[in-house]
Amino acid sequence: MRVLLGTGGSLEELYAPPRSPWWRVSMVATVDGAAAGADGRSGSINNAVDHRVFATLRRLADVIVVGAGTARAEEYGAAARPVVVVSRRGEVPPTLRGHEPGRVLLATTGSAPGLAAARELLGEDQVLVCGSGAVDLAGLRDALARRGLRQVLCEGGPRLLRDALAAGVVDELATTYVPRLVAGGAPRITAGAPLAVPLMLHTLVEEDGTLLARWLTARQEGLPHP
Repeated sequence: MRVLLGTGGSLEELYAPPRSPWWRVSMVATVDGAAAGADGRSGSINNAVDHRVFATLRRLADVIVVGAGTARAEEYGAAARPVVVVSRRGEVPPTLRGHEPGRVLLATTGSAPGLAAARELLGEDQVLVCGSGAVDLAGLRDALARRGLRQVLCEGGPRLLRDALAAGVVDELATTYVPRLVAGGAPRITAGAPLAVPLMLHTLVEEDGTLLARWLTARQEGLPHP
């Protein structure tokens, strides 16, 4: 399906989640597959079109989930929606400390070395213990739903996307491909052990050479397409 922005409805309509709960992952990449620029940040490769989609997806979400490494690299701060940092070590990035209770949560494990410090920093209710050795992302999804946070926007990074796909929690992958080539050794939008996840194209949007796509996972087989 191909839709041109400005003729196919608003971004809110194009990206409206079809049901609840819904776990969406949003990633940006260049045409040659780089998920970051030379500075190691996705912010150095995105453009005005991607910024608009980024803002739209955040408005549609109940909660933002991000890996601790990405939160540090991109210097995340508090947002209009609660931000959940996924960290196996139980570490809260410096830029996400000191905010009002409920603005920042941590998803970690029962064996995380930073668990006690995170509870003291954020408050015990803001620390979600999901699993023992690795963060149980299915358990995190369920814990967020119990809090009424059912529309989940995961903003990566590549390793968290790979782990979420492996855990079978992803309903949708929203990708932006910017019309740039950067070469170098930047990561792809997934990183980690190999896996095979078939996707179904739901929507494809083009503006000024930027391609925006919504891909559905096999969890959504049979979902009507517009």
